[in-house]
This record gives sequence, C-alpha cells and structure tokens, in this order.
Amino acid sequence: MNMDFFQVTDNLVKLIRDRKTKKPAGSYTTSLFRQGSSQVAKKVGEEAIEVVIAAQKSGKKQLTYELADLWYHLLVLLVIKNINLDSIARELRSRYK
Repeated sequence: MNMDFFQVTDNLVKLIRDRKTKKPAGSYTTSLFRQGSSQVAKKVGEEAIEVVIAAQKSGKKQLTYELADLWYHLLVLLVIKNINLDSIARELRSRYK
C-alpha cells in the first residue's frame, strides 16, 4: 500500500480532531460532532450500505468514491469514541499471528 494513503489518513484524523476541538461554523465535520456518536454510527451504516450497492452495481470509480465516504465517517466515529488508529492496527496484527 502506498504510504500516501497513510499520510492522508493521518492528516485527515488531525483535521477531524481539530474540528472536534474548534467546532468551526459551517463545517460538515462539526455538524457530525454536534449530532453525536449515535447519529455518526448510523451514518457509517448508511455509507457501508452505499459501498455494498456500489460494489454490486457500479464501476470502480463510484465504488472508490463510496469507500472514501465510508472511510471518512469511520474516522469521525473513531475520533468521537477516542479510538486511535494504532489501536486498530494492533487489533489487526493480533489476528494474523
């Protein structure tokens, strides 16, 4: 996997954390934080369904778009729940020992 993906993800997590702290007006991420973790979890579910539909009925470009939406919303949920990416990495590593 390209290191750029990890850099982009790390930068995005930093931006999401910044939005959580500063809550700038007009920010979509700020609106998600205001809705709370239950609503963000529902949004993750909606995005996951869109990924499934795109995987079955759309081309690579649309599937990539939907996967990016899902990834973003998952990151927002991780920040809300104070789960860091290192925790996810450790869990994944523990599964393939």
